[in-house]
Amino acid sequence: MINVIVNRNESGLIHSFSMNGHAGFAKRGKDIVCAGASAVAFGAVNSVFKLTDVKPDVNQGKDGFLRCTVPEDISPEQQEKVQLLLEGMIVALQTIELDYGKHIKITFKKQEVE
Repeated sequence: MINVIVNRNESGLIHSFSMNGHAGFAKRGKDIVCAGASAVAFGAVNSVFKLTDVKPDVNQGKDGFLRCTVPEDISPEQQEKVQLLLEGMIVALQTIELDYGKHIKITFKKQEVE
């Protein structure tokens, strides 16, 4: 299963998200759930880089791991654009989850104040 965790700050803004796991819908190379979720997530991250001039902290690893953290020191205008792109990503992932919920799960968490 692909697990997506979206972390929001106290204001409700997306602070970070992570995605890991394998959908297990079909064999490697034919898994439309994995391909769709990956395309949506990587497309959103690439859009943030290209369209907002914001450089999020991005980590990739094995087993489909992707983590993206939005920098805190960006302008309100940049924050608005980043949030719109990431909220669009969530809508697209929720659409996949609606039809393929056995293969992808989205969890929302509120960032705790340290």
